[in-house]
Amino acid sequence: MTDDEGAEVADQYWAARPTARSRPSERRFLYRGELLNFAVDTGVFSSHGLDPGTALLIENLGLGRADRVLDLGCGWGAVGVAAAKSSPEGHVVLTDVNRRAARLARENLARNRILNGEVRVGPFFAPVEDERFDVIATNPPYRIGREEILRILSEAPGHLLPGGRLLLVGKGSEGIRFYQEWLREHWTGTVSVLGRGSGYRVLEARLPGTGKDRERPGASAPGPTTAPRGGPRAPAGSRRARSR
Repeated sequence: MTDDEGAEVADQYWAARPTARSRPSERRFLYRGELLNFAVDTGVFSSHGLDPGTALLIENLGLGRADRVLDLGCGWGAVGVAAAKSSPEGHVVLTDVNRRAARLARENLARNRILNGEVRVGPFFAPVEDERFDVIATNPPYRIGREEILRILSEAPGHLLPGGRLLLVGKGSEGIRFYQEWLREHWTGTVSVLGRGSGYRVLEARLPGTGKDRERPGASAPGPTTAPRGGPRAPAGSRRARSR
């Protein structure tokens, strides 16, 4: 996860109420041949557009049509919208402590005609309490510190169904290799690297259990491709290397 320089970092986009002056704008990217449209704003992670880490996470979601998904720390909702498109018979819960981010995520669900998703406000797993999911996907705010990131990793199994998966994206400067080794030492299940790109890697920590059968997208399914302002461009087709 790479922070925008300047106000976005100073404002601490992981705060409940960012103080940066609102400067709304729009972004869009192609996902599986569909142009998705998003409202973004200052005081929210990656307000300049889809960052490489989140793009890589979206590319490696590997969801089934009926998966129940948690987008933890959703930002303006890129991962959650993509997940809802990938699991049309499932349900996606997007959470963020940042109220401006939550407002944007709700707007972006509507912009992209998402009916199988909802946004909740609160820190970490507080908005989902005792609920469990097939997949938890997160690009967490690493600047909150290692102790808080480890809290997320420690609490994740309690919110996964048997065979459920935690997907975590990060890069070397954020300590992703440390978290990979921590998961391998502490996780009850398997830990693997699903994808790499632009210095990022996506980790998958899977719980034991069969879970339910999941329909995996084919290897040729395109990941998100940022569209220029003048219109969409063709998906890159190859692996590319942010919500948060």
